[in-house]
Amino acid sequence: MHDIINAVLLGIVEGLTEFLPVSSTGHLLVSERLLGLPDNQWEAFTIVIQLGAILSVVAVYWRKFWDVLIGLPTSPEARQFAINVIAAFIPAAVFGAALIKYINGYLLQPTFALPVIATTWIAGGILILVLEHIAPKPRHLDGDRLPFAKALQIGFCQCLAILPGVSRSGATILGAELLGVERKAAAAFTFYLAVPTMFGATVFEMYKKWDLMSAAADIDIAVGFVVSFVVAYFVVKTFIAFVGRFGLKPFGWYRLASGLALIAYLATR
Repeated sequence: MHDIINAVLLGIVEGLTEFLPVSSTGHLLVSERLLGLPDNQWEAFTIVIQLGAILSVVAVYWRKFWDVLIGLPTSPEARQFAINVIAAFIPAAVFGAALIKYINGYLLQPTFALPVIATTWIAGGILILVLEHIAPKPRHLDGDRLPFAKALQIGFCQCLAILPGVSRSGATILGAELLGVERKAAAAFTFYLAVPTMFGATVFEMYKKWDLMSAAADIDIAVGFVVSFVVAYFVVKTFIAFVGRFGLKPFGWYRLASGLALIAYLATR
């Protein structure tokens, strides 16, 4: 029963933070430490429940993805959309595959993980507050019809999220804003880009850690998966309207407060 409660809590954390510019990886690692969970037992769990969050994007935007899929043979717009998403995905796939061994071997080790996350939370919060203030007037207002060059540039911005504590959605949305993409359009494109990026990263991690997968508790994973999907679904449904109204600054202040709180926690250990 205790493990089921932990599965629900981690599923909520994953669903809430995966698409917000606050870093789901950082929040999951901090939550695991606060709950006193052993790394090896829950490492497979946190990999698999990301699929629940990915599925929530597909559920919300299923009509868009379906229209693109059936329109590929005949529609230039559908082909351009697919090309943009694939092009934006490639940089993170290449850099991620090249650096994942270093990230997992050093920055995510227990000795360094929490201090690294605290640092990136604070740095990310400052960057959000500063860069949103100086972002240029948007020139691209439709996330479905971005120029190829903009999509590729956003893909390179996403590479920053390889560092623990750097949010994928934060890096892509803020980067897109600096490139002249309107905030809500940037958020929409970030959701589209999340599907191949997160799916590819999750499958890659599952392949590398399959021995842990077989030892994981099936019921815990199922519970975490469902909770992650449900929570992430409502986040995806409401996030674009929230960002359009309030911007990313609330998340910048949240990151600053969370980073400082984590430093205070580490100082008392």
